[in-house]
Amino acid sequence: MMGKAVAAVLTLLLISAVGTEGKAVPRSAIELRCQCVGTHSKFIHPKFIHNVNLIPSGPHCKDVEVIATLTDGREVCLEPTAPWVKLIIKAILDK
Repeated sequence: MMGKAVAAVLTLLLISAVGTEGKAVPRSAIELRCQCVGTHSKFIHPKFIHNVNLIPSGPHCKDVEVIATLTDGREVCLEPTAPWVKLIIKAILDK
């Protein structure tokens, strides 16, 4: 009798697992720490920058993080206090 109950529960779990759809959790929702270990402050010409992500400070990290994706696919953490990075941030926020 106990074996039939276990088999029924396992069958129900299997059926419910087949009917669910898996979704990935966004990276920012699971990252509870700073993403930048070090920062780059030397000038990078804008033609080599494909995209810039500005991550404000919060409970995950006390620092503002600026992550640039370069045209070759690399991601570089930029120093938010560098003058040329401040100009990029200002241009992003003004849009």
